[in-house]
Amino acid sequence: MKARVYANQKIKLPGGSLVFVVIWELPERSDERPHGFKYRLSYCTADGITLVRYDNELGKGDHKHYGDNEAPYEFTDVDTLLKDFWRDVDEILEKKE
Repeated sequence: MKARVYANQKIKLPGGSLVFVVIWELPERSDERPHGFKYRLSYCTADGITLVRYDNELGKGDHKHYGDNEAPYEFTDVDTLLKDFWRDVDEILEKKE
């Protein structure tokens, strides 16, 4: 079985900022991805500056970028991942108002 696209969205927000939600369900779990998902969720400005990103690139495991900071992220399930990501996006949007 190949990796299956679980989610693949590009959302343009008012003001031109962009949200990308890309999640793959992997054919097998691994030590680096014991949950069986590969993902990249990002929110960036219209000119491409990343404001928040959650991902699990090989060699780094589950982690999140918030501005210039990077921190581990404890993945529990896809629903929680999405909830955590959108909470961060909402916090950034509220600060802009």
